[in-house]
Parts: sequence; structure tokens; C-alpha cells
Amino acid sequence: MAGAGEPAGRQSELEPVVSLVDVLEEDEELENEACAVLGGSDSEKCSYSQGSVKRQALYACSTCTPEGEEPAGICLACSYECHGSHKLFELYTKRNFRCDCGNSKFKNLECKLFPDKAKINCGNKYNDNFFGLYCICKRPYPDPEDEIPDEMIQCVVCEDWFHGRHLGAVPPESGDFQEMVCQACMKRCSFLWAYAAHLAVTKVTAEDDGLLLNVDAVGDQEVIQPENGAHHDGALKEDVPDHGKAAEKEVKAEQMNEPCTSSSSEADLQTAFKNQHLNTESQSGCKLEELKAKQFIKKDTATYWPLNWRSKLCTCKDCMKMYGDLDVLFLTDECDTVLAYENKGKVDQAADSRDPLMDTLNSMNRVQQVELICEYNDLKTELKDYLKRFADEGTVVKREDIQQFFEEFQSKKRRRVDGMQYYCS
Repeated sequence: MAGAGEPAGRQSELEPVVSLVDVLEEDEELENEACAVLGGSDSEKCSYSQGSVKRQALYACSTCTPEGEEPAGICLACSYECHGSHKLFELYTKRNFRCDCGNSKFKNLECKLFPDKAKINCGNKYNDNFFGLYCICKRPYPDPEDEIPDEMIQCVVCEDWFHGRHLGAVPPESGDFQEMVCQACMKRCSFLWAYAAHLAVTKVTAEDDGLLLNVDAVGDQEVIQPENGAHHDGALKEDVPDHGKAAEKEVKAEQMNEPCTSSSSEADLQTAFKNQHLNTESQSGCKLEELKAKQFIKKDTATYWPLNWRSKLCTCKDCMKMYGDLDVLFLTDECDTVLAYENKGKVDQAADSRDPLMDTLNSMNRVQQVELICEYNDLKTELKDYLKRFADEGTVVKREDIQQFFEEFQSKKRRRVDGMQYYCS
């Protein structure tokens, strides 16, 4: 602490100083983050009338629906109007959700914004997030008992949040991947492993360490023998489709009827089978079948995916049926991504923001408009130049500095107005 006799200048040097640039940058960053998190959600009207909204900002109220009760989610407007003094969990965003506020899950609360709701929303999906618990460890976030710094990442399929250290694979730098699929969802949607070998940010190879799983249970785990004789331990060989086996027998029969002219006949057999198999699959037009024909493995880890990876997924009739059966049709929708949700919030915010200057101008006649525009431009230019000095020097703008600026500006204005004339065309 500074002594009583220390100069005021010395004491001010010890105080934390924030420049105007820092304040402006922080304010802009907070505004962008808020727009992204809210995703353009309406803060005044309950979203129930919109049905199951593709994506919206959601909250859970532990005051109205504590752990042990039925889980429920509420929209942004209801979090303000109906639960303003309650303890809320921020759920960020969930897909295809309809606001529950005031329905049968809330025993002692009626929605103030849209009271005429159905008793239950059958299309909604819930998980432990609605009680403030996340990840496979089922812990709150932030966790007062967890001293390990670790970011939380949302799975694009189940939409639960996971600690990076609980995903079985070290997450890449946050800017290096766009979406993540957790271990459990990779097991359930095992077709994604065929894509992971070619599309995932961190390619899954047979040399990687870790527990390997045969998720489809289509055959016993096998060790692939490369041409150089080296073992790739734990690599899984996909079962050959029935039509592929028939093609293999046909090729072998042809080889048996011809004399063996070299020791590479087995390699020729494999090449012939591979070409015929790939030709058959390419004719089917299914990207997934083509990828399954190549070697890939499955592991008990999460996977990390780049921007626009969803556009690479096959959309043939069979694959679309598979997505429907697995309830993951949303993977083919680029607008389902959280990035699209955040961008929508920023665009909507920019479109909804009203310019007070334009509102004022519209209420004036032409002479008043010209006068206001001149004064506004003068003020903006002079204030910008005045504050720029403080920003360049990294010094604090004090109250007396602002007062001095407006006193000087008013003085200049009086001198300027004395000799100014306005012309109306």
C-alpha cells in the first residue's frame, strides 16, 4: 500500500490502467459472444408458437425442475419473464426443441408469455445437462471440486458437453476443428469410422495407440498383414459383402484354369478382386460403400471434424435410410451446425439494430436534416481525433478530458454558426 506521504503521481502509477482501446475491444468482443450464444433468439416472445425450433438459446430452471423431477427446457424470453429470480442452467443450444415453460413439468408455474401450452412436448430430447451435469463424469460446470483446467466440447450428435481429457483422444487446437463426435456416438454411428479415416482432423490409423473396438460386430478382430510383413496390431478388416465374395471366387476359378507364370499370381489375384470390387461399388453410387472397401479401424475415442465435413457424407437412398434409422438425418444439414447458429445470431443482430440517427432524421424537415448531419459529422470527426491521442499514448480518458472536449466543441460551434447559411434545394 502506498504511504501517506507518497506523491499522487507515484500512487497513480500503482493503480491498474485500462486504455480506451482495451475498453472498446472488450466491449465489441462481449457483444459478438452474446450474439453468437443467443443465436438471434427473441428475448420478448416465447418461442413455443414456432414449434420445434431448429436451434435456439435454451435454459433449465433448477428452482422449478430440480434433480429428481422431470427435465424441462425454457426459451430465452421465458428465462427473463417467468424465471428471472430463479437458478438457471445455461444449455447453450439444442436442436429441434420446443419451450416447456409452464407445461405439466412445472407444478407451480404458469407461463406469462404463452400459457396455452400442451402438457408435454413429445419431440423434445433431454439429458443430464438439464440438471447441470455434463460429460461421462456427470459433474457440474464449472466444477468447484475440479482444479484441472480443461475446456468443455459439445458433441454434435448427442449434444452433451465433455471434458477434453475424457474423450479418449487429445483434442486438436480449438481453431483446428469445427465439430466433435464423442465415443458413445461413434459406437452408435459406426459408419462414421469409414469417413474418419479420410475426413477427420486427426486421422485414425492402425499405428495409433488405444483400445480398438469392432463396433459393428460383423466379424472377429484381425491383424492386417501389409506387403512388407509388418504387423498392424488391432486393425479391423471389414467383412467382404456377399457379392464381393462371389466375385472373388470367380476370379480364383479363372486363375486356377490358367498356368502360373510367376510368383506374383497371388498379388494379381488380389488386384483383380480389388478392381472388380471397387467397380461394383462405384456403380452403386454410394460413397460409404467405396470407403468401406478400403482399410480403416475403429477405436474407443472421440473424433474431430473440419469445416464442411458434413457435405462429404453420402446422401444415396440407402444411406439416407440409415441416417433416419439412427436418428441422425441432421448430419446432412449444414444449417444444423452450431457455426451456422452463431452466424445467424450475428446477422440477425446486425439487421435488428436500429440507427437512432436515421430515426431522428426521418422526423425532420430538410433544413433540420442538413444541420443535424453537419453537426454529427463534425462531432464524430473531432471526437475521434481527440480520443485517438489517448489511444495512441495508452492513457486513461478522464472526466475532465471529456468535459474539456465538449466545451471546446461548443465554442467552435458557436463561432461557426454565426457565419453559416443553409440552402434548401
